[in-house]
Amino acid sequence: MSGPSPLKAGYDSGYTPVVKTAISIPDPLFKAAEALANRLGISRSRLYSLAIERFLADHRFDGVTERLDEVYCEVAAGVDPLLERIQAITLEDEDW
Repeated sequence: MSGPSPLKAGYDSGYTPVVKTAISIPDPLFKAAEALANRLGISRSRLYSLAIERFLADHRFDGVTERLDEVYCEVAAGVDPLLERIQAITLEDEDW
């Protein structure tokens, strides 16, 4: 039989609601961020969180077009040549 757990009941060691981190940024950038946070009436932490959220949102679709192009290239490469010729002939008669 094992002894009592050293952790308090209900404590989840795999989850932390806030993570503290140290970063290095140039002094002028720090000063500009500090001034903006003061002007907006928010903490530096909140400002940095908002900036990272925005950056991530701006880049959420990076690479999607390239991945889709790869998929469609693979599909196009697998088309039967005879079927491809028949489709091309059929399209010539269409009025666009």
